[in-house]
Amino acid sequence: MIGLLGSGSWATAIVKILLEDKNRKIAWWVREEEAITTLREEKHNPLYLSEAYIDTDRTDISSDILHVIEQCDDIYLVVPSAFVDKALKDIPSDLLRKKRIISAVKGIVPESNEIITEYLHRQHNIDYNNLCIISGPSHAEEAARQRITFLAVASENQSFAEDVRRQLNCNYIHTTYSNDMIGIECAAVLKNIYAVAVGICRGLGYGDNLIAVLISSALQEMTDFMQVMSPVESTLKSESNDGRLRRFESFAYLGDLLVTCYSQFSRNRTFGNMIGSGYSIKAAQLEMKMVAEGYYAVNGIEHIRREKNFPMPICEAVYSILYERKSAAKTMSKLLQNLE
Repeated sequence: MIGLLGSGSWATAIVKILLEDKNRKIAWWVREEEAITTLREEKHNPLYLSEAYIDTDRTDISSDILHVIEQCDDIYLVVPSAFVDKALKDIPSDLLRKKRIISAVKGIVPESNEIITEYLHRQHNIDYNNLCIISGPSHAEEAARQRITFLAVASENQSFAEDVRRQLNCNYIHTTYSNDMIGIECAAVLKNIYAVAVGICRGLGYGDNLIAVLISSALQEMTDFMQVMSPVESTLKSESNDGRLRRFESFAYLGDLLVTCYSQFSRNRTFGNMIGSGYSIKAAQLEMKMVAEGYYAVNGIEHIRREKNFPMPICEAVYSILYERKSAAKTMSKLLQNLE
């Protein structure tokens, strides 16, 4: 049995994906009792992706996180990064160390300003060989509608990653293996910040021409930062591609950045658009009713950037708007004048 923690849009989509194997059973931690009742009765998540059918006959849904973790060897962690520490706080590290953890979280743990794998390794002493991430241009709404989606499965342990690929592969999910776990995880964090920046520009009235320049500059900023954080030669492999791809041109980096910045489903872009349109941060968060990972991510990246004394103009601009309450119009105008 495979375990999954989290009940948001992406968590619901992954449950649906895993259940495409008709012989598989899932243990699913859902925090809200009301949602559990509705799931069992109507076979749909009433809070997120309500159109996605869930075969509850093969799904052990529980509000007891220990119950889910104890009975599974492989655990998918799909909790928003802002709540990861709280969710796992009372879980004995001796128990977690025995599990293989697959993170689908695209964010930074705000309590420690760490990406998820670093947090799990330090806080719960989980060996990197038992850690894996899944990432890529993968809006939950499209995956739930069975639209073809590519995912990168990254781990230092290729055997573990291949197991995860087998769990996820189906007629609409295609996976590749990557050895660049830290790099892809950092890219997934950064692309949310850049999507917020794009949204702010949209809210301020900037057009497609300028947005394209901003995203191009964001890719260069990401590339420079990642060469510092994860200076490895990434290899992505699938059944149809066993060669090397130029690292930052692959879908796990550039593809994820593009879909998050351009898609109508991007909550980070939506959040940024609201800020650029004049919403306060609190009002934007309340109206969205979903977590925009970029809001928390930019605070963590700013701490890392300062520690390494590394310039990141776009991230710095977003940070100053969201956390220092600087004028969005003035800050973006100044940033955009210096883009190349």
